[in-house]
Amino acid sequence: MIFRLTHDCAPFFKLMPQDWQAGIVPFWDDYKASTNCYLLFDDNKIVAGGLVFSKCPPDMFYAEKEAAFYFNNQYLYVGFIYVIEERRQQNLGSIWLENLKKTHPKQAFWLTIEELKLDVFYVKNGFKAVESLQNSGATEVVYVYNPI
Repeated sequence: MIFRLTHDCAPFFKLMPQDWQAGIVPFWDDYKASTNCYLLFDDNKIVAGGLVFSKCPPDMFYAEKEAAFYFNNQYLYVGFIYVIEERRQQNLGSIWLENLKKTHPKQAFWLTIEELKLDVFYVKNGFKAVESLQNSGATEVVYVYNPI
């Protein structure tokens, strides 16, 4: 497995579900200078990826106040973590997060989840639930990772 930063996110975006693409592709020109795209490759094929934002991502505008708090405290936002369907249940999401933390060993991160069943995954990977947010009647949970 190879984990690397790329400036060409288009191949990764094409792997994402359409609704995910709609949440980032139209905004990408405004975000690419302040966002890093990290991909996990196996046999030169993208198997997982995600984005690391240093400013409020487009899907978090509803919580700009909370986002400002985390960014002002030097956290980076992790979003759009995606593992291709045929490679799910192979620990690739954890491998991606592990590599991200190794690449930035002193960096704190934050993220939000809508699917509460993902709590186990993020807790297993060192994140801690810290607050709940309301977004159009749905609850999202904020998780933070602080390096030891």
